[in-house]
Amino acid sequence: MANLSEHDTDQVQEANASDRVPVVFVHGLWLLPSSWDRWRTMFERAGYATLAPGWPEDADTVAAANGRTDAFGGTTIGQIADHFEAVIRELGAKPAVVGHSFGGLLAEILAGRGLASASVAIAPAPSRGVLPLPVSTLRSAAPVGQHRANDGPAHPGRAVPLTFDQFRHAFANAVDEQEAKDLFESFVVPGSGAPVIPATNGNLDPWTGAKVQSKKPDRGPMLIIAAASDQTVPTAIADASFRKQRRNAGVTEIVTMPGRGHSLTIDSGWNEVADATLAFVRRYAQP
Repeated sequence: MANLSEHDTDQVQEANASDRVPVVFVHGLWLLPSSWDRWRTMFERAGYATLAPGWPEDADTVAAANGRTDAFGGTTIGQIADHFEAVIRELGAKPAVVGHSFGGLLAEILAGRGLASASVAIAPAPSRGVLPLPVSTLRSAAPVGQHRANDGPAHPGRAVPLTFDQFRHAFANAVDEQEAKDLFESFVVPGSGAPVIPATNGNLDPWTGAKVQSKKPDRGPMLIIAAASDQTVPTAIADASFRKQRRNAGVTEIVTMPGRGHSLTIDSGWNEVADATLAFVRRYAQP
């Protein structure tokens, strides 16, 4: 199977053998596929076959990822999108695609390639043509810039870790201190810094990997979910993504979750977001 990992191959084979409608979950930066485990259980109980492929070179566990910061730091948006396309093309049916943060941007890219029966982009990172770039977003991207300044060109493949304070600002500003610490220990891993720069300067780079084909006729229905208190992808970015996607002739919707930060897919309120996602997927990709 198209150079897929054993983990991804097993998931594809299980989904195809089930004859159920597949749903592909795409995680974001500083997380792993395991961040979708509770979502997968919910969607499988609703009658879907679920897959949560890794990014190229993802570690299997949080502990393993935290032990290998010298690797997998240069994976680009284009490489990740191509990897997920390879996974999807092995499926027997066109899947719904659900992504968070950079995974949300990837969901938009994959939908724009005509690979999704429906897609949900949760707090999606900005694509080319999404103009707002609030100060809070730049601050959330700062760990990548600091990392590059400290390490220089000698370590181009080193992954970028987050400190707890950086995670607290970028993800967990809308939960209490104890929950933020629990989330940090349970989910956060060093991530590739390569996708961040194209997403933040995509409007200056015509060859950016953060380019989305929003007008494609076969894009499929799309829902964008915004988090009202998000400091990484503020509502201004989510709204701009919606306006760009709304140029498509197909269904494009947006919903805003009040009082939620960027950790909305993994924190104690995850099921509220999952319920909204499942309701949309059910409308356009019935199990």
